[in-house]
Amino acid sequence: MATYLVTGSNRGIGLEYCRQLGQRGDRVIALCRQPSPELMALGVTLETGLELTDTAGVDAFAQGLQERAIAIDVVIHNAAIVERVSLEQLDLDSLRRQFEVNAIAPLYLTQALLPCLSQGAKIALMTSRMGSIADNSSGGSYGYRMSKVALSMAGKSLAHDLKPRGIAVAILHPGLVQTRMTQFTPSGISPEASVTGLLARIDQLTLDKTGSFWHANGEQLPW
Repeated sequence: MATYLVTGSNRGIGLEYCRQLGQRGDRVIALCRQPSPELMALGVTLETGLELTDTAGVDAFAQGLQERAIAIDVVIHNAAIVERVSLEQLDLDSLRRQFEVNAIAPLYLTQALLPCLSQGAKIALMTSRMGSIADNSSGGSYGYRMSKVALSMAGKSLAHDLKPRGIAVAILHPGLVQTRMTQFTPSGISPEASVTGLLARIDQLTLDKTGSFWHANGEQLPW
């Protein structure tokens, strides 16, 4: 049984991660600001009330794990926000907010958790194909696209920096998924299908594959 820490776990992809991990017998620590009834019904370990952009709170959370001698085998950075920012309505506060939540917070949490990671641990960063420069054929969505590029770059650097410690990093795109973030788009796949693929990518992650950018379906994506 492995121990997984999942951020943004109260709904959507994060909730489905917790559900599937629990079903297969892994221990789940679900990190979120406020748990949903669906999350509470899963019987996972809840860590609530933490704002991931609050560095003091993140430090205290990581220290608490150390004091309880909890070793984390896999960290899944799933928490994110999306705010539509166009060129015509360039909202700088929104750009900064998306960078803070989507890119800086996962990096800081990873650094804070390093003393808690087990030998051979894994880090999974939930980025997006919208953060692929080569794949950008439509423009727009400045804050989300830019923050996800930044997250992918952080993941690539983490892959290099953590490899000597035996820690592998996955940079993952979930596909177009029917969640509240995508307004439950009918052209998307279900959270169940997405997470099944994502967990396969994490399970298959080795140091030889660290720092690569993967679609949930197993396709390696362009930067």
